[in-house]
Amino acid sequence: MNQKITILDAGMGRALKMQGVEIPETIWSANALLVAPEKVQSIHEENILAGATMITTNTYGVIRSDLKKAGIESQFKTLNLQAAALARAAIKATDKVIKIAGSLPPLNGSFRPDRVRSVEEIEPLYREQAEILAPHVDVFLCETMSHINEAIAAARAARSTGKPVIVSFTLHEQNPGKLRSGQSLEDAINGLGEVDLEGLCANCTLPERIFDAMPILAKSDLKYIGGYANAFTHVPEDWLLDGVKITDGPLQLRDDLSPERYSKFVGQWINQGATLVGGCCGTLPSHIAAIATSLRSR
Repeated sequence: MNQKITILDAGMGRALKMQGVEIPETIWSANALLVAPEKVQSIHEENILAGATMITTNTYGVIRSDLKKAGIESQFKTLNLQAAALARAAIKATDKVIKIAGSLPPLNGSFRPDRVRSVEEIEPLYREQAEILAPHVDVFLCETMSHINEAIAAARAARSTGKPVIVSFTLHEQNPGKLRSGQSLEDAINGLGEVDLEGLCANCTLPERIFDAMPILAKSDLKYIGGYANAFTHVPEDWLLDGVKITDGPLQLRDDLSPERYSKFVGQWINQGATLVGGCCGTLPSHIAAIATSLRSR
């Protein structure tokens, strides 16, 4: 296998659902930590055995605002620590040398740049979560960033811990080279110039848009350049997981992204300069296995 390529794990939500874990629309990731922590660890292990060399803490959505909606805000620190411990336990169980990425997610809804608050308001919130996770992770992954302000706040907070930081943007589905905010990827990267980054990625968007973005990301010449796509057909611009509109709630999955097909997209990204690849929402350990198998033949 190409040792220069880091393989990130797949998404967690679909795997949890397939194992019978309830995925509530407000605290989907936190609920798994509450009711089925052994399943979370098992999915981490599946990803490692499939070929992942970096796994992500199940902290996407383990944020104060979501926990407050469910009346469990007091468990914020405990749940973040538990997520990190489960990732570490999975590594121990598989006896592999694996890095842990601490996930720092959007704080007011995924894919919603219109709901992103000021850097001054959200940086302290990111700093609180980062300081909890920092002793237990190898790198931070500020992921699914849809707006420049969101990325700057998360990256500053993560970097303040002294840990390496990767920032990953979610991209506009119709306009190549743009964030979901409509801001250009180049401007977003330039806006992060003040932060000493370890990597830049694109995630939770169409694999085709990651292909468009990879040459822009690769110009940065950082250690980690990459992408991990979702398997959704489309994300409505005003979508909310816990919203009441007909377009809200669980998103439809594509039927043309088998593990083998997905790995072909990943191969294209690697040809463009990607050094970190994996899967996001809707992907499974089988997608990671296909990537690992493809890399062994390169």
